[in-house]
Amino acid sequence: MEKLPCEMDPIAIASPLPRRSRQARVVWGSRVVTVGGDAPVRVQSMTNTDTVDAIGTAIQVKELAQAGSEFVRITVNTPEAAAAVPYIREQLDRMGESVPLVGDFHYNGHRLLTEFPDCAQALSKYRINPGNVGKGDKRDRQFGQMIDAAMRWNKAVRIGVNWGSLDQDLLVNLMDTNSRRAKPWEARQVMYEALITSAIESAHRAEKMGLDGNQIILSCKVSGVQDLISVYRELARRCDYALHLGLTEAGMGTKGTVASATALSVLLQEGIGDTIRVSLTPQPGEARTQEVVVASEILQALGLRVFVPSVTACPGCGRTTSTTFQDLAKQIDDFLRAQMPVWRVRYPGVENLRVAVMGCIVNGPGESKHADIGISLPGTGEAPAAPVFIDGEKAMTLRGDNIANEFHQIVEQYIEKRFGAAVVSAA
Repeated sequence: MEKLPCEMDPIAIASPLPRRSRQARVVWGSRVVTVGGDAPVRVQSMTNTDTVDAIGTAIQVKELAQAGSEFVRITVNTPEAAAAVPYIREQLDRMGESVPLVGDFHYNGHRLLTEFPDCAQALSKYRINPGNVGKGDKRDRQFGQMIDAAMRWNKAVRIGVNWGSLDQDLLVNLMDTNSRRAKPWEARQVMYEALITSAIESAHRAEKMGLDGNQIILSCKVSGVQDLISVYRELARRCDYALHLGLTEAGMGTKGTVASATALSVLLQEGIGDTIRVSLTPQPGEARTQEVVVASEILQALGLRVFVPSVTACPGCGRTTSTTFQDLAKQIDDFLRAQMPVWRVRYPGVENLRVAVMGCIVNGPGESKHADIGISLPGTGEAPAAPVFIDGEKAMTLRGDNIANEFHQIVEQYIEKRFGAAVVSAA
């Protein structure tokens, strides 16, 4: 007999699966940032300044950190860039910014880390690409020099494989092996195997040299959504190293945003991934920090992290021919995000605030009641009144031409009363 609704089993509440990796450590001075295990999924970004410009690079690093990036990677590709790294770290320290710096090395990293010990020491983590450490007999020796530097200075290493720069010798060997199979794999499957094998074998080689496995993070970057999902599912199945996720060369604007959000969300929901980066190509005039905003929003949308107060706003329809609610929603969202570097210290817990800015009577009052503080603006043909709801109760009704400014002030007062009081009581 079919169950009645009152007798049915409860519907499961969706939540991300527990993460599968061991915990890694990134050390900077006396500070240790944990990655993997039960640590939060960390946001990473990368500068696009010339590293030789120490001041300009330090300024962009600070901007990325204030936007929410917890690691910032910088290009270290020349002796001049390596010489500038200690000055970048020094400038950041002067600005009161302690975000760990990651050095991105290709081709000559073994030489730069050996010849510029101050650079090796100033960085918190090295990114090594096994496909770009050398060829033939040089490969193992030059890879070993970079691992020696990491052990000498107690640095974490991300072994970052990229399908645009795979170890060609390994790829050829796997293709030869595949050609002898009774049922050869597709070319794409061979490429998957090359990515995963390169990452794991390189990690094992580093451990045999003496590097602590808890200082190793792996990544296998590709630019296709389904490719990334396939590779990381298998990578997570075969090892327990902490994993960095990112769709390489994701693209510009909505294309890059949607592709990154799609791929990363699937994997994070399955418990795969410990640090993430959204590799957006900035649009003309767009801030580099946009990639940090997108990465943070992905984690917040999945319920894995909370970075900034959320603003619920309706999309608008024929009932909302006025753009007042759109303008107000953007003002509030921009204001809350801009204040977070200060508010994280001044108002602990403010990132959990929920604000609603709605455009008409259909869902406006209901959504506003569900938020901590919300306003339901009048839609087309509705009475020119905007009820404000605080903690689920109607607190007041705003009228006139100054509704936006008045609501803005009410939000600030609510934050001070609710989150400022917590600081006072703690003191």
